[in-house]
Amino acid sequence: MRKLSEDISSGNFQQFYLLYGQESYLKRQYRKRLTDAMLPGGDRMNYAYYEGRQLPVGEIIDLAETLPFFAERRLIVIENSGWFKTANDRINDYMTHVPETTFFLFVESEVDKRGKLYKLISKNGYCVSMDRQKPAQLEKWVSGRCRKLGFSITRPALDRFLVMTGDEMDNIDNELQKLTAYCHGRDVIRPEDVEAVCCSQVPDEIFTMTDAISDRNAKKALDAYSSLLERREEPLRILAMLVRQFNILLRIRSLMDDGISGSAMASYISLHPYVLKKSREQARRFRQATLLSALKDCGQTEQDIKTGLLPDRMGVEMLIIKYSRDASRAI
Repeated sequence: MRKLSEDISSGNFQQFYLLYGQESYLKRQYRKRLTDAMLPGGDRMNYAYYEGRQLPVGEIIDLAETLPFFAERRLIVIENSGWFKTANDRINDYMTHVPETTFFLFVESEVDKRGKLYKLISKNGYCVSMDRQKPAQLEKWVSGRCRKLGFSITRPALDRFLVMTGDEMDNIDNELQKLTAYCHGRDVIRPEDVEAVCCSQVPDEIFTMTDAISDRNAKKALDAYSSLLERREEPLRILAMLVRQFNILLRIRSLMDDGISGSAMASYISLHPYVLKKSREQARRFRQATLLSALKDCGQTEQDIKTGLLPDRMGVEMLIIKYSRDASRAI
């Protein structure tokens, strides 16, 4: 991303760019910055945007062959084409002789680095991975955004904010807008402000639920489930949050079994330190086999709910009871 910023500042652009990864916020921001820099003054005569897997390849090639209209370059942006996972031979062949006045910006979620198109862009342009940011990067970003908006945020408030919002920058940005609007007229953001207006991506009840499951306390686990339902969380969303937590616990349990210490674990798993600490405590009470079995059953439960074999509320409840009561599945 530093290289992208340098290109934008200098005006020395590559003919091909590929932005890929799961962090939509970063991809969108850099797509806009590159577009604005490559086509100054809001030039839309020489701009084209295509999205999706059923793209008119012939039309794109014809457009690429057209000279820019009273400008230095023509820019074609292509998003979520799937061409970096499933090859399009016509596009692959064309990319080897694109006119020097035509520039391409590709934006994708997933890529195959072994593919011909990825290798071509990597050789003749620039490929940038934009995945979830590490906790330290997010802390710096949030603190910087607060300063620009005229606020300081206390360390406890920052910790609580990132625990509640998770690591998806779109969600962090939305919650930060709500938080700063709520704090209008003051210059310090405190933990109670975060609690008052921010929505938790992984509610505390999920930690409570997995704690209770590991302790084989079905009543406590079901109470946490009921609390989430009272907050109008959908059973399938609760199941998705439970799957996410089981996946985190499985990764941590695997690292523990490999002898990775708590301090070193942070370099393997991008979680806020508070969440990582809490999850490590839970992971100690599960075997890998238990977590693998739980994830398999979660998948089966989701399928049974979506195919109508189980009511959604009852399906998740049965899963919670199964893993809360079976002493052979927990340590």
